[in-house]
Amino acid sequence: MSAAGATPQRATVEGLLTDLYSSPVKIDTWVRLDPWAAARVTFGGAITPRSVVVKWVRSHPSGSRAEPWRLRTEVAALRFLSDDLGLDLAPRVLAADLPEGLMVLEDLAPRTALDHLLRRDGAATHADRLAVFAHAYGRLNAATVGHADIYRARRISLGPIDLPTDHVSRLVRHRGEAHGHAAVLGAPITGQAEAELSAALAELSNPGPFLALSNGDAETNNILLHESGPADARLIDFESAGYTHALVDAVCLHVPGPAWMTVGDPIATGLADHYRHALADGVPEAEDDRRYGFGLAAACISWAIVRLQRFALLDTREPGDDSRPQLVETLEAAARTAMAHRAFPHLTSWVLRTADLLRRRWPDADLDFTDAAALPPYTARR
Repeated sequence: MSAAGATPQRATVEGLLTDLYSSPVKIDTWVRLDPWAAARVTFGGAITPRSVVVKWVRSHPSGSRAEPWRLRTEVAALRFLSDDLGLDLAPRVLAADLPEGLMVLEDLAPRTALDHLLRRDGAATHADRLAVFAHAYGRLNAATVGHADIYRARRISLGPIDLPTDHVSRLVRHRGEAHGHAAVLGAPITGQAEAELSAALAELSNPGPFLALSNGDAETNNILLHESGPADARLIDFESAGYTHALVDAVCLHVPGPAWMTVGDPIATGLADHYRHALADGVPEAEDDRRYGFGLAAACISWAIVRLQRFALLDTREPGDDSRPQLVETLEAAARTAMAHRAFPHLTSWVLRTADLLRRRWPDADLDFTDAAALPPYTARR
């Protein structure tokens, strides 16, 4: 590449493909796949397949998501899944040039991202696709339990592992900030709520039988599936992959991620069971209501606390910004999940008190998120 993180030169990719197929390759078309730093590349000749996806270390003025370790992590995770475990849950890595910061993946077309379908048609139209989404992450977690050493060895073989930016480390990093925001809002975290926060962090830091591989971003934009017919889903974007508490991947079913205002009731729709039953195939402890509920509540509440760090920024925005009610619903959805599983009662009370204070501070965020007619599941944040 001409500069670190820049779009790869076609000649570089042609050379990599020529080595891959042991035959000269000339690129016919190069189509960017926004928003990813990736392109679909087609070429002629007798080679099959005649298209691949090229992904590279992205370039960003602020350096966001441009760290070289991300490519090493993704290559290691994808090869671990396909080569070590024989799973068909993600694209296969066909070739990689780590010094050049690029890799070649199998082309998953005509699959499309689930979030595109949800935004276009609404969640009700794609209930079956959402079930596939939940099952795929449960299957990923179940299949990778007990294989952390194999993944770590493969990852280390590609270069040093940087300090992770996973869910647990984010919670540790933001714990002090959460105390500050809580104090500003008039809801300090003290006493039994503080003790339960420590217990939640301990659960996530020591997953025990729930230690599994996550792609680090379990959201609907990171699953590709067919729009009609058998879904045959594949998970993508393993740049932040790593072993963590499996139930971190279930949070997206219960609590809005960055793209959504609400995700609805996963228990009523059955999505929660689709994930849990798939996970139980590899983690029998997932059938234990108390243990499963404790871990899920810990993961959901910790995600809400991570998202609370946006408070100072959102407080400066004009009324009507969707991010304000989204933060309120993030807190309340996490609290509902904890209450459903009878976990962390004092911490849950603090979460609800904080959400109520935000509703008072931001009247534009004082909405009824349980009104499916006004805010159906997977209402997109503008």
